[in-house]
Amino acid sequence: RLYGKPADDAEAESMLASLSGTTHRVVSGVALCVDGHCVSRISTSAVTMRETTRAERAAYIASGEPMGKAGGYAIQGRGAIFIARLDGSYSSVMGLPLYETAALLDEAGFDLLGALS
Repeated sequence: RLYGKPADDAEAESMLASLSGTTHRVVSGVALCVDGHCVSRISTSAVTMRETTRAERAAYIASGEPMGKAGGYAIQGRGAIFIARLDGSYSSVMGLPLYETAALLDEAGFDLLGALS
């Protein structure tokens, strides 16, 4: 099942309830095009969500945080309290796979270390 961003509270509840007590995969990608040459990378992570109660999900949904978040949760926000385990890339689950992005930029000749200083 693919999880987009919930359209409303009912869809957020449905998503969160279906993820409760399960491990799901989060797949994020990034592409870089330079001088007409495009390359891309994919990052796949496994996220285990603990069992959640209807009351916990309702309180979380009332916070407004699930809106605009794929799967109806934000690992970098209040939704982190539901995450029991993450195998993979934290930044990828947030939405931008930074390791893969840096690798693409490095391969394209961008000076990443110079940008850090």
